[in-house]
Amino acid sequence: MITGLDHVQLAAPPGTEDALRAYYGDLLGMTELPKPPALAARGGCWFGAGTAYLHLGIDSSFRPARKAHPGLRVTDIDAFATRLTAAGAPLTWDDGLPGHRRFYTTDPVGNRLEFLEPTAPD
Repeated sequence: MITGLDHVQLAAPPGTEDALRAYYGDLLGMTELPKPPALAARGGCWFGAGTAYLHLGIDSSFRPARKAHPGLRVTDIDAFATRLTAAGAPLTWDDGLPGHRRFYTTDPVGNRLEFLEPTAPD
């Protein structure tokens, strides 16, 4: 039986690990997690924040995920949006999900990301 979500994997092109570390680690504030040695040889990066875990795997035939995306919960979404726009990240606000404020953006390799904050207690 399924008991939870372990992680979401997004793809990235070869040689983009430094850009991914700057974005997911420095800008988003996620912690880079060590990859097991057998997997580290493949490249890519793993990140975590709270219960959210993202694996960025290297794909030599990379195409960005423009529709599929992780939805990441945040606190103080306005401050988070300001932080991203100050760094030059494009934002698209969307009011289509009742009970939430949310926006979409893309990571440095073009993968779509959603950030959302409930407007009422869950």
